[in-house]
Amino acid sequence: MLRRIGPRSLQGQVLLAIAAALLVAQAVGAVLVWRAQVERAEAETAHALAFRIIAGRMIAESGERRAGRWWGSHMRGTHRGPRGGFGPMRLEQVGALARREGDLIDDDLTARLDSILRGQGIAAAQLAVFSRSLDDDERAAGFAERRMRDFPRPARVTIAAVRMTPGDGLILARVFEPPRARALGWPLIAQTLLIYLVLVGVVALVLRRITGPLGALTRRVEAFAANPASPPAGQVEPQGPRDTRRLIAAHNRMEARIGALLDEKDVMLGAIGHDLKTPLAALRVRIECVDDDAERAALAATIKDISDSLDDILSLARVGRPSDPLEVTELSALVASVVEEYEDMGENVVLGDTSRVVLPLRATWLRRALRNLVGNALRYAGGCEVCVEKRGGQAVVRVEDEGPGIPDDEIAFMMEPFRRGDPSRNRGTGGAGLGLTLARAIAEQHGGTLSITNRTDGKRGIVAELALPV
Repeated sequence: MLRRIGPRSLQGQVLLAIAAALLVAQAVGAVLVWRAQVERAEAETAHALAFRIIAGRMIAESGERRAGRWWGSHMRGTHRGPRGGFGPMRLEQVGALARREGDLIDDDLTARLDSILRGQGIAAAQLAVFSRSLDDDERAAGFAERRMRDFPRPARVTIAAVRMTPGDGLILARVFEPPRARALGWPLIAQTLLIYLVLVGVVALVLRRITGPLGALTRRVEAFAANPASPPAGQVEPQGPRDTRRLIAAHNRMEARIGALLDEKDVMLGAIGHDLKTPLAALRVRIECVDDDAERAALAATIKDISDSLDDILSLARVGRPSDPLEVTELSALVASVVEEYEDMGENVVLGDTSRVVLPLRATWLRRALRNLVGNALRYAGGCEVCVEKRGGQAVVRVEDEGPGIPDDEIAFMMEPFRRGDPSRNRGTGGAGLGLTLARAIAEQHGGTLSITNRTDGKRGIVAELALPV
């Protein structure tokens, strides 16, 4: 599923992988930073509460009169700070703790504060740390209203309730909740976007230097594979990284070598055709000297079989490098002309339903493919019906006969060279077993296909469908 909806190009897949890896790395980093901030905030809060509690205890136990008065007034809430204002951080002594509905007990912070106090030799009989909304704590809210007008108003206040001995009252120490842990989102998002712009942008430029030449090479290979006889002019310019340049240079050498081999093959086939057809033409002349009509006819038939087989072999060898260009042709008219040829010869070939389809093709080659299909139907079934239809994005020429059919497990073998429906190779059936092979090669030359199936309409025979892209 991801493969279907994700990018298919090399550049897109690499960029997606980098983006995904960066997202995971940033998520892990964000979690670690958030945990560090939470840990630091808890440590600062615990140490601030411990400092207030320990300082208050030291002053209370100092025995100095002034200090004692300060501690007493601090507990009673009548002490003014150095600037004359009442602060929420002063200690408060209460008989019982008034809990609010929104109070949240913090067990971790309680354990951390207890550890700090025990490290300073203070073992509290009872200790609890909880968080409270600022609006629910009159003392902290009043201080924020009077003294923190120029600063961001904190949302919550953290309160530590300590009972030193079972008979003492509760001592309340307050600190504001640090806001740093809540301010993590936007800086992290900005950092992530900046990294994306820099890293993904640089990688995109590097990948473009790689995928650009590879795209040009791919288009060149596709064009050469579609028509090796007339590839695009020139060669692909080696560019990009060294490995890409080496690949393009190797392709250029390979393409030049393949072109040279194809040219040599054409020259060789032309020579073979000339060297073999010349003595065959001489034999046709010489058999006219044979007095026996039956013997002369047999010799003429043999020479014709050899000549036809030679034509099929040479055509099959040349089908990959056609010399004639594609021409816009009305397919149903071409099929009708081939059917008329057989009708004029008195053959049982019928033109069925046709649809008008115009497409670029090589008419000479396609006529050869149609003649091979119709010839096979006449040879093994004695007749056929030829139809033309447009099916989706394809033009389909269908040749139906009512012959003996072909076993399903042998249909694929009938497409191979020198395979015949008559394994005895009786001359009466004719052919060298290249008709279907040549027809399939011509269909593939046009970007189409040739399929052979047995009829499924309750009749015997086969259906040959030559499908060409419109």
